[in-house]
Amino acid sequence: MTSSSENTASEAFASHETAPHGAAPASPEARSDEIPSLYGPGRHVKRVRTRHLLEAKERGEKWAMLTSYDMYTAALFDEAGIPALLIGDSAANNVYGYETTLQVSVDELVPLVAAVARSTERALVVADLPFGSYEAGPAQALETAVRFMKAGAHAVKLEGGRRMAAQIRALTEAGIPVMAHIGFTPQSEHAVGGYRVQGRDAQAAEIEADAHAVAEAGAFAVVLEMVTAAVAAEITKQIPIPTIGIGAGPDTDAQVLVWQDMAGLRRGRPQRFVKRYAELADVLQGAAKAYADEVRAGEFPTRAHSFE
Repeated sequence: MTSSSENTASEAFASHETAPHGAAPASPEARSDEIPSLYGPGRHVKRVRTRHLLEAKERGEKWAMLTSYDMYTAALFDEAGIPALLIGDSAANNVYGYETTLQVSVDELVPLVAAVARSTERALVVADLPFGSYEAGPAQALETAVRFMKAGAHAVKLEGGRRMAAQIRALTEAGIPVMAHIGFTPQSEHAVGGYRVQGRDAQAAEIEADAHAVAEAGAFAVVLEMVTAAVAAEITKQIPIPTIGIGAGPDTDAQVLVWQDMAGLRRGRPQRFVKRYAELADVLQGAAKAYADEVRAGEFPTRAHSFE
């Protein structure tokens, strides 16, 4: 999951695309052989598009997606080679301090989408449609999606399988790329009885039917959340669009994590499907304590930090 593919990229990725808002392109040192082939060789690389993710599936190249809600993480993850960034409704818990994702609004997410879009050069920027902003029908979904696209998103994500096929079809026909989300859908947590693994017993056929429905409706990818590994692997083989797993085993085409979970900013026991790649909470708290200690002791600022 964490290793880079050894496949060579197609020539379509090697041409230059101007960085948005005058951002300087990455240095040659940043463009090493460690960059995933999804990004292509060389210094100048195009913006990742939905078709590039489809091509990655065809050649068996895995890729990673992370959430991002601000300019700093967007730029850092973009430079790190993350090909897709999601401004998730998980901003409810990770930015606004809400208890669940149900509480976050379109008005609260739009500025975050704009910040991430302005701060990336290559990553595909995907905006989550929050609860209550698309379920009423295709017209409502289109109105919400247009707001996010005008804010700078390159695609939108919505939860639901067969029941959301009409919305997916309407958006794609309007020229808006759609990432679907099936399995456990957090916006429906009360309807499904809380956080439960999906795909066991009779549920497997239901989830497979949802996967086929969203692909046929025009989705360019589908998130499989908390789905048994066997079911996720079978769906990945059956459908032509990329599958993105979160708690869905190792055989999906891609993986996604909330960045605060991945980097250890969130404390406490993580979900089983989370791997921490850093302990950022300890780093930040340690820095804050060191700063406060030096201020109290009169050790900061020194002459080196002062003007004559």
